[in-house]
Amino acid sequence: MHHILVYGDSLTWGIIPGTRQRLVFERRWPRVFERELIQRGCDARVIEDCLNGRRTAWDDPFKPVRNGLDGLEQRIEINSPLALVVVMLGTNDFQSMHAHSAWHSAEGLTAVVRAIRRAPIEPGMPVPPVLIVVPPAIRAPRGTIAPKFEGAEAKCAGLPEAYARVARDEGCALFDANTVTTSSLVDGIHLDVGQHATLGHALAVHVTPLLSACAAR
Repeated sequence: MHHILVYGDSLTWGIIPGTRQRLVFERRWPRVFERELIQRGCDARVIEDCLNGRRTAWDDPFKPVRNGLDGLEQRIEINSPLALVVVMLGTNDFQSMHAHSAWHSAEGLTAVVRAIRRAPIEPGMPVPPVLIVVPPAIRAPRGTIAPKFEGAEAKCAGLPEAYARVARDEGCALFDANTVTTSSLVDGIHLDVGQHATLGHALAVHVTPLLSACAAR
């Protein structure tokens, strides 16, 4: 069985746009992803590790443990052996309390990838390959979340290109969610239920050959 760890933030946790409610497990994209992989003949188990507000490599001044590096190596150790780690982070790097650009987020992502690779896994277990998923671009934020993301749509400009550089330099696979979906029209940040379905399906198509290559080694 292929064990896949999904490491993400509220877009993957399943915040329902415009609310503080959570989308049910069957509708979140990691479950759609898992189900589609199984239907495509891949014996897969997808493990969610997603936290609202998680950044790549920075602290939240208002909530503890939102730095994506916090405890990451132990999460890899806990869930090993892993066939793949899917990382979809970056959106929260552009919250209004951070003066970050796409370059900063890419540097944070590099730190995340390197932490995954230095995790203290047991001897003989594989260092898992990493798939970087570029999150959908932030639209003009709407609703109660708008002050938290004021100006974010401008700050995140160039993120696909910046993450592509990380993937190239660090030897990671890459999938740009912007090629299949946008962020929600409701709040400009998160994913609607249909967008979860679209992303989960697209990732299964993208990941199936990666798992086949891993199994062939």
